[in-house]
Amino acid sequence: GHYISVDTSYEGEKAVLYSPDLYSEEWTCVRLIYQIATTLETSPDPTRLNLYLRQEGESFDRLLWSAKETSDSWLIASLDLMNSTKKYKLVLEGEMGQDKSASIAIFEIKITPGYCMECDFEENHLCGFTNRWNPNVNWFVGGGNIRNSQSILPKDHTLNSALGHYMYVDSVYVKHFQEVAQLISPKTTAPMSGCLSFYYQLKQESSIVFTVYLRDVSGFYEEIWKTDTALTTDWALAEVDFNAPYPMEVVFEVAFNSAKGGYVALDDISFSPVYCSNQTGTLFDPANAGCNFEEDLCNFYQDQKDGPGWSRVKVKRNVYRAGDHTTGFGYYLLANTKYTSQPGYIGRLYGPTLPGNLQFCLSFYYALYGFFKMSGTLAVYIFEENHVVQDKIWSVLDSPKGVWTKAEISFKKPMPCKVVFVSLCKSFWDCGLVALDDVSLSLGSCQAADSFLLSPGECTFEKDECVFTQKKRGRGSWQRRRGPTPTSYTGPKGDHTTGVGYYMYIEASDMVYGQRAYLYSRLLRGISGKQCLTFFYHMYGAGTGLLSVYLKKEGDDEEIPLWRRTGEQSISWLRGLIEYESDRNYQIIFEVIRGVSMRSDTAIDDILFQPGPCLEVEEIQFSSGYPDSLNEIEY
Repeated sequence: GHYISVDTSYEGEKAVLYSPDLYSEEWTCVRLIYQIATTLETSPDPTRLNLYLRQEGESFDRLLWSAKETSDSWLIASLDLMNSTKKYKLVLEGEMGQDKSASIAIFEIKITPGYCMECDFEENHLCGFTNRWNPNVNWFVGGGNIRNSQSILPKDHTLNSALGHYMYVDSVYVKHFQEVAQLISPKTTAPMSGCLSFYYQLKQESSIVFTVYLRDVSGFYEEIWKTDTALTTDWALAEVDFNAPYPMEVVFEVAFNSAKGGYVALDDISFSPVYCSNQTGTLFDPANAGCNFEEDLCNFYQDQKDGPGWSRVKVKRNVYRAGDHTTGFGYYLLANTKYTSQPGYIGRLYGPTLPGNLQFCLSFYYALYGFFKMSGTLAVYIFEENHVVQDKIWSVLDSPKGVWTKAEISFKKPMPCKVVFVSLCKSFWDCGLVALDDVSLSLGSCQAADSFLLSPGECTFEKDECVFTQKKRGRGSWQRRRGPTPTSYTGPKGDHTTGVGYYMYIEASDMVYGQRAYLYSRLLRGISGKQCLTFFYHMYGAGTGLLSVYLKKEGDDEEIPLWRRTGEQSISWLRGLIEYESDRNYQIIFEVIRGVSMRSDTAIDDILFQPGPCLEVEEIQFSSGYPDSLNEIEY
């Protein structure tokens, strides 16, 4: 047969292959048979194959899948595509990396209606199911009229004929007690819940255990079905409720106790988005378990007997005291404030009840203010509903003072539980201030959350400059940096994304008064209707100049000004919002002009492009420095 591969004679370029316009109102499965071969063992810039979804009416492609593991045989990837009313294209991108002799090849792309974990085993790729190899017992393909000793059953279930295929495992070669064969489904790539059904036959002379598990990315097994009957002479239907809010594999496992164990056969695995039982599963919505404290405490509450441990406060824009993390001028929570710092004080903040047996990723931002060692002043506990068990899952070590730092913790508990933020003050002298903001909860482990990658159109500058480029580099251009800037009394102390990551800024001491630096986005696809651009900017320093944002449409010479700030704004990262429209391809340009002195370091971070109008409105699009307001905290 034929395959298609990347032409390696172009160095450093990406090879891109577009599908025709596709349209699927049904759930579909994309199967890709591919191979990546390299000679270098490891490289900082590996050879990669990426698959993007390009939806009509969106400026950015969504990364569905990415692979860099090399292999000397063809591999299969299965990706679930949720049903949608929009037209779309699939975009395959090959990145050669540094290895000159690498190759990326694709043998087959197949888009079929239905779910990737469904299979009738009639095709040779077995829908991406794999057998975990074991020296003695394995799943084999049976049927297809091959009259060998292995083909135990007269007929399969799909075609009900000797020509059809099914999977089976038998005990002929069992050597040890409890030998296990596992058949593993492709990993789910989109959240799904409903009814998983399959047909099976089981013949046993001594005990066989046939079990179905769910396995998540971190390797946790959860049993969802087990055989209860001793014998089935014909194909029996099994149905089981199935819930996979994050990537999971289904594992069909057969355990034998002796060589006279009989066999198990399996066929026609299918899935329906409606639960088998009459239960209407109310799916847990993790959005209800987070809070940015702008309006109120959301679903968080404090224990009355503790007294008012945490206060919701806001700081006006100023150059002495940092504001919140959400916008720079909104609300956050502060513990150990002047009202509550009596010695030996504890403030507890309880989150809403979370269902048991789900993997969660908790993320939040905290900031510490104080002169002393602040380790242990903020801790996170998991409080199980029976109120007997408290499990401490995180506590703060010393971290840079006054910088919003991101913390991420994965946890999974068998019983319903609550997250509790505890602020501790051992004695009066130990009490600094502890601040908390932007608590969010997502399903799946935190490491897996990274693998589903950033939303399209988001740039945090953690890895690179994303869609942005500069015409000239070197002194006096935008630079990517982490930590504080070299000049004191200007620039941020850390980035906005995590507190310890990267941002883009200009180093004013390398520039002269009035010098400009530009950061251009690449050409972005125009779409009809309003779009919203959110970003964070940092303008702190007595000599700060101008930061402006422009829109330049393809074919036009003029740059349309969208937003501008002049002069020192705040010691915090502030959020900027811009609503704009462009039905032609366009660029967004960030321009900074250095101010009168060295104290003019200006920075930007966390840029996000979203289709649709902005949900909030920024009061002023064009403004100069801030009014001299007092540096008090508002309660």
